[in-house]
Amino acid sequence: MSVQEYDVLIIGSGAAGLTLALNLPSHARICVLSKSELENGSTWFAQGGVAAVLDDNDSIDAHIKDTLVAGAELSRPDSVNHTISGSKAGIDWLVEQGVPFTQESESYHLTKEGGHSHRRIIHADDATGRAIEETLIERTSKKENIDLREHHIAIDLITRRKLHLPSNACVGAYVLNASTGHVEVFKAHNVILATGGASKAYLYTSNPDGATGDGIAMAWRAGCRVANLEFNQFHPTCLFHPQAKSFLISEAVRGEGGILKLPDGTRFMPNFDSRAELAPRDIVARTIDHEMKRLGCECVYLDISHRPADFIRSHFPTIYERCLSYGIDITREPIPVVPAAHYTCGGVMTNLAGQTDLKGLYAIGETSFTGLHGANRLASNSLLECIVYGRSAAEAISASLGSLEPLPEVPSWDESQVTDSDEDVIIAHNWEELRRFMWDYVGIVRTNKRLQRAQHRITLLQQEITEYYSNYKVSRDLIELRNLTTVAELIVRSAMLRKESRGLHYTLDYPELAPERQDTILAPINYPWPDASR
Repeated sequence: MSVQEYDVLIIGSGAAGLTLALNLPSHARICVLSKSELENGSTWFAQGGVAAVLDDNDSIDAHIKDTLVAGAELSRPDSVNHTISGSKAGIDWLVEQGVPFTQESESYHLTKEGGHSHRRIIHADDATGRAIEETLIERTSKKENIDLREHHIAIDLITRRKLHLPSNACVGAYVLNASTGHVEVFKAHNVILATGGASKAYLYTSNPDGATGDGIAMAWRAGCRVANLEFNQFHPTCLFHPQAKSFLISEAVRGEGGILKLPDGTRFMPNFDSRAELAPRDIVARTIDHEMKRLGCECVYLDISHRPADFIRSHFPTIYERCLSYGIDITREPIPVVPAAHYTCGGVMTNLAGQTDLKGLYAIGETSFTGLHGANRLASNSLLECIVYGRSAAEAISASLGSLEPLPEVPSWDESQVTDSDEDVIIAHNWEELRRFMWDYVGIVRTNKRLQRAQHRITLLQQEITEYYSNYKVSRDLIELRNLTTVAELIVRSAMLRKESRGLHYTLDYPELAPERQDTILAPINYPWPDASR
């Protein structure tokens, strides 16, 4: 069995994980694990940009206010202040790394997105995530102290408690090497979960295939608390086309004048919100969902064809080319769009340095719950959170590297009793079933009965996974199915606890706001930490 030891093990290779790796000292031995290719995570597909205070006409207070309003008064002020106060330093660091942000004259071009009171979105055309990811991959690949491992899929965290040792802490992870099919042990003094969100729990999503809630599920099984998982952001505008898989139409299209229309060409957003197309995403997504159900139509349309063609092609080259490949010329005609699961606002509870309840375990980026997003994420605050918390976690971890104790011995993964599965079709069916009932029962609009139905089906799936698959050889599909059912259970439990409609959680049984604002916090049975300050 392969056993490898590092100072820092980073599970996830997106903006959060690579930012952390690059901000650690050069003497630290670092390993970054990626489920597939390095560039195949959510960061790569992020189009819009990074929200930051970069203009003299803007202010930190204004950005904070916009974030708190979008978060439906549930964002944690300390996290909001920490993130936004660090926005300029984070952007400066990205510029130093070489990220090619779009410029206009002698300054960076800033755009405006829904919920923002100022133009403060710095971007690289309409492929900001790709520009950031390419730059960070290039930088990390040149670092001799950083090992980048593709096609390595974390199965479970290794803790001292699981090894029957005193003073619990995370000491590594069991990892499937997809290239060999064998499970390896990665020991580390510091383990960071940067695995992204869990939007693949839903049938329609803007996320790549790897967004299966792995970090959230692993942290939960290791004994960490999670919070606010009922708040799943549905992006209002994903391309609706039978051949287009998870292609997002950036919010920046609406920021630059795009208008939402019904199939008959009627504009409808001003009838529902004074901010019209620039209302926060939860309002826009819910409005589109309402109109589609009211009319029985398959989609609505986003029209920016009234802007000059050269402007459209220069500002949205990726969207223009992709739509054109499907026969849609966005300079001449509207884009068919539907809402889709996009962002997980809740996650593993952390402090301002990304530290979880478990010593030696951190969570950053979409995996984490920092309190920044509250009940609804403000557009383009996500990449900002990745950069700011990646740097904060790096600072905290760097301070601990001088006092490392020897790591314990870890037993190998027992593969002696497992058999190869020839039932891939059953795993695929279970995955499809989960995503379908999550979409139908735990989607944009919820009810108590729908949540109860989802809970019942999740219980049956979990029993089947435990009983039927327990002796099967571990595979990526099986790992992800297990994690998705765990996170789906946590989403439903969280949704059932919230007796109100706030932000992204809208239920017909409790359409009003509750008088008190509070987070939904779930603690596992083996949760031993009385300190709830994190």
